[in-house]
Amino acid sequence: MSDLRPVLWLDTDIEKAANFYAAIFPDSRVASVGAAPMDYPGGAKGTPITVDMVIAGREVMLLAGGEHFAPSAATSLMVVTEDQPETDAAWDAILAAGGQPMACGWITDHFGFAWQITPRRLLDLLADEDKAATAFAAMQDMIKIDIAALNKAVGD
Repeated sequence: MSDLRPVLWLDTDIEKAANFYAAIFPDSRVASVGAAPMDYPGGAKGTPITVDMVIAGREVMLLAGGEHFAPSAATSLMVVTEDQPETDAAWDAILAAGGQPMACGWITDHFGFAWQITPRRLLDLLADEDKAATAFAAMQDMIKIDIAALNKAVGD
């Protein structure tokens, strides 16, 4: 095996979702749109049924699968951000489009997918034996991750 590619099942307009993700995450783009080769129970021949794209540097497929399954927070997509402006930009774009914030840097977009908008600084602090517990406690009081507040909590 040489490739692992997440497939995000949507019952809505996959092109709209693809364009939304491509617009909000750096290093993202739509690569191709695949049309249904024939009529099928949920749609007609020629209807967009797949989108191959890159989200934050990773290949992902969006599938117009219909209403059989819904996304849940049991599976989330983590985007590691480099600084607070990048964190804020992704978070604010999802929120402005109808996203629902959750605790600890998680947010659900208007398509139903859960995202973890995670600054690299938080991951670094959680990997530091001396600072992990303090950073973890500070994170638990946050909705969107605040790097300055994390640094203050750990004394940096």
